[in-house]
Amino acid sequence: MSTSTSRIQRTPEGWRARGIANLHSHAFQRAMAGMAERQTNPEDSFWTWRETMYRFAARFDPDTLRAVAAQLYAEMLEAGYTSVCEFHYLHHAPDGRPYADPAAMSRALVAAARDAGIRLTLLPVLYMTGGFDGRALGERQKRFGHDVDAYLRLFESLHAGQDDSLRVGCALHSLRAVPADAMREVIAALPGDARLHVHIAEQLGEVQDCLAIRGARPVEWLLASTDVDARWTLVHATHLTPEETRGIAASGATVAICPTTEANLGDGLFPLRAYLDAGGAWGIGSDSHISVSPVEELRWLEYGQRLATHHRNIAVRAGSTSVGETLLHDVAASGARSTGFDADGDHIVLDAAAPILAGATDDDVADRWIFSGNRNMVREVVVSGERVVIDGHHRDRDAIALRYARAIDALL
Repeated sequence: MSTSTSRIQRTPEGWRARGIANLHSHAFQRAMAGMAERQTNPEDSFWTWRETMYRFAARFDPDTLRAVAAQLYAEMLEAGYTSVCEFHYLHHAPDGRPYADPAAMSRALVAAARDAGIRLTLLPVLYMTGGFDGRALGERQKRFGHDVDAYLRLFESLHAGQDDSLRVGCALHSLRAVPADAMREVIAALPGDARLHVHIAEQLGEVQDCLAIRGARPVEWLLASTDVDARWTLVHATHLTPEETRGIAASGATVAICPTTEANLGDGLFPLRAYLDAGGAWGIGSDSHISVSPVEELRWLEYGQRLATHHRNIAVRAGSTSVGETLLHDVAASGARSTGFDADGDHIVLDAAAPILAGATDDDVADRWIFSGNRNMVREVVVSGERVVIDGHHRDRDAIALRYARAIDALL
């Protein structure tokens, strides 16, 4: 395993590392972090959490979305993320009617990313049905919905605005929300460089429904029905057979693993060791943003594997026995494929004065950073040549936080 693109390097300014790509984000959900932690049902699960999320989603408009997203993106930068894939499905007004500008909510996210100074891969979501059986969207889902023609118009209008800090790709919400024919039609219409992201195999109920109606498991069906390649990012892919695990790895697709959200929702554990053995590509996402820390995502990815296997030091590859180096190498290698950005120049600098890094060496600094607790050691962040985090603080932290507080007052 080569660590040349990802190993933390000692420089005169401090320990310098590549910026980290956040491969999966629902920005609006940051505003409800910590508000779904009371039992509503003895069988609480993703599906009961989703009801709370739908109620919260109904309150957003473009102004509140921009304020919440800017706060989130500033927090991401302070934590060491330098790009984010925004899986965006709050398209319309709460009653399902399009805004006068059908892209108003998308443009709010673009504005928020520019406010914060983070690279944004905007992924407008195609969301058409309420289940594998093709049922219509429920009342609370109507603001998410498009038919194929309207979706492609939205995509084209946003894609035309790409620049050095913005990429526009396509998100298929899930197999249950996108009929097979619609999926094929949209994929055929996309430009060849467009990234494709999809939620898949997150929940056991989803796997069972797909088996019952399509006669195959979600990943099994996707690999058999579509030319999955390196443009694809499969989000979660939690519940896999060994054959599906090897199939994703062989396809060249990237898996976006979101350990803190998957734990919070009780989803399950991704089969990381088998996937590494198959040579699979993966990265991390903060998804529902109950945590906005790449360190916590990476640490809990490894810790989940330890709890499941009763062994230590699971995430290693040939060429390095360091878990920290392996984790950082893999997320660095996955970033460009999922985001569409070649962002080699984006970097972070760790606080060389942090007590936990006292005496650190080239061989142990990655492990010390990831496995030493919750103090944020990111001191400086540079994106596209601009210093956006200075001495641990986002350059516009106070102004962004004030707008966020006002937005929360309006939402609550």
